[in-house]
Amino acid sequence: MKNAFVKTFNNFKQSFPIIIGILLLLGLAITAVPKEFYAAIFTGNKFIDPALGALLGSVLAGNPLTSYVLGGEFLKQGVSLLAVTAFILAWVTVGMIQLPAESLMLGKRFAIVRNAVSFLMAIAIAVLTIVTLSII
Repeated sequence: MKNAFVKTFNNFKQSFPIIIGILLLLGLAITAVPKEFYAAIFTGNKFIDPALGALLGSVLAGNPLTSYVLGGEFLKQGVSLLAVTAFILAWVTVGMIQLPAESLMLGKRFAIVRNAVSFLMAIAIAVLTIVTLSII
């Protein structure tokens, strides 16, 4: 039990500076980007919003912890849950930034197919999530 606590504490200690940096960047982005910007991009269209969310998540790839913070901020700005869900899924599973490294390590064809499937699945899972939530 003590060993697990120490490992958890060490992991938290390592990720704490990243979380603080993200929160500071979010604060800067929230003040720099007007709220109308999000409303202009995410119009509430059930077809365009998840694709746009997945596209943004693919390009701005990051880790899951960061995606939850960003997703919460997007929801506060009025972005639909559908777009935020697609964004979070693509943020974690699709990596356009690391595509060159992935191509070198695992092969170009595999990297492209994996990213394309992950992109499409991010949209499909976002839609299914929202449909499931509306049923519940």
